[in-house]
Amino acid sequence: MKSRSRWHAAPALLEVRVAQIEQLFNSIDPSPFVARDLDQAAEDYIIEAAKEQPRDAALALHVHLDQWPADREALAQVGQAIQAHFAARATTTRRRLSELFQRGRVSLLIGLVFLSLSIAAGEFSKSWMSPGGLSSIVRESLLIGGWVAMWRPMEIFLYDWWPMARHIRLLDRLAAMGVRVAGPRVPHAPGSLSASAP
Repeated sequence: MKSRSRWHAAPALLEVRVAQIEQLFNSIDPSPFVARDLDQAAEDYIIEAAKEQPRDAALALHVHLDQWPADREALAQVGQAIQAHFAARATTTRRRLSELFQRGRVSLLIGLVFLSLSIAAGEFSKSWMSPGGLSSIVRESLLIGGWVAMWRPMEIFLYDWWPMARHIRLLDRLAAMGVRVAGPRVPHAPGSLSASAP
């Protein structure tokens, strides 16, 4: 029997509880509600909770409120605001990754030039230094210096880029997740009001 794909499986559920919806967002951000940044603590909590889920699972966020806001119409924008926040974070991280690769290419060019000059200088030293211990030390020092210059581009292309790429994939999943807001039961009503984002 074939397993269901991530698009048909139930999404992994992330849950957040706050007293008021305003606690999810940066209180000093002057942007309109739908474009406001998340509070740093709320963002960190959601990201850490998402990291605990399977990497190929779709995500869904349930926000539990202890108190309904005075403006119920704002609830309809919560999902859009959260998705827009993580989409913007993904765009920013992609830009940083692009800048990292650009620095890596420049560093690689500089490193290769310096390594080539170091090797050439080591070979040239044979013609003006008598064979012996000092000549060997000079050549080895130049060679080591050349390879040290290659460390930074090697670090970028072997180690630095993939954590950022993995984080971008996580942010993309968070930007696409459905968001549901639920609050306390309204007296004399059959259930609590909820706002959902596809």
